[in-house]
Amino acid sequence: MQRVVSERIKRGLVAVAAAALMAGCGGGGTSQIDPFQPTRVIAFGDETGVILQSGKKYTINGLNSDTRLVDCKLQPVWSQILASGFGFVYPQCNTDYVALPQGIMYASLGAKVADVRDKIDQHLSNDRFGPKDMVAIMVGVNDVLELYRQFPAVSKDSLVNEARARGKLLAEQANRIANANGRVLIATIFDVGLTPFGQKERQQQTDIDRAAFLDELSNAFNISMRLNLLNDGRLIGLVLVDESMQQIARYPSAFGYANVTQAACRSDVAPQDCTTETLVTDASATTWLWAGDTLMAPSAQQRVGEAFLLRAKNNPF
Repeated sequence: MQRVVSERIKRGLVAVAAAALMAGCGGGGTSQIDPFQPTRVIAFGDETGVILQSGKKYTINGLNSDTRLVDCKLQPVWSQILASGFGFVYPQCNTDYVALPQGIMYASLGAKVADVRDKIDQHLSNDRFGPKDMVAIMVGVNDVLELYRQFPAVSKDSLVNEARARGKLLAEQANRIANANGRVLIATIFDVGLTPFGQKERQQQTDIDRAAFLDELSNAFNISMRLNLLNDGRLIGLVLVDESMQQIARYPSAFGYANVTQAACRSDVAPQDCTTETLVTDASATTWLWAGDTLMAPSAQQRVGEAFLLRAKNNPF
């Protein structure tokens, strides 16, 4: 009998605590915090997030089953996955003829951090960032490649320091958007040493472990970027692409990958023209990690896009 009474008391206390918690969230237990719902998605970055005016992308493009032409809705890149999660499209892939596409594409081929800074300047010259703007940024791989190509004429230490400086510059751009009242998602870059480019450099250059050096540059960039971001837990959400790709590279079969070191697209085909019909022998759009030397295949794009979307929906914007 005493145990029954005790259990009833416990249940009553839990109910009281729950009611108090709901009341603390505002409004007699009936109100909840609304999930973030942007009115625009704005993408900055390099070719990994690009949709060209032709609808082509820098991955393995999907083909319409009837026409055998590239269908921009197939094999989406990370920026598309983020936008579609909120029901938005970009003008570059507006196949359903949405009257006012709520996606803005500033990502561009070969972009580096300084280019993103300039694109932000361009945006602010005739627009603004608001609390319902979801601004997504993924850039830095081309910075790492540019620095790497200066070795050995420039010392490793100098190049690593410059990678840190560029990571800091990127953080300053994210902070700048946040301070302008935008809501920011920013991604770390994958370790460039893990890419087919990095693996080939390791094999072809024998002075040092070139893949390890590329990883060192990538890591310096990422750490500096993270250390210099505004850390208020509200305006900026971080997407850890580097950690995800590291796990896949270490345990590919656990993630469903058959190849994580080679490029699936043929080298005689322009990157934006790569399709499911222009792959190397035995390559697959679903089980190969890389489309090109430093370009993600659709399966990797999907993972990155879903990580952006999850952060967008879970971050307390």
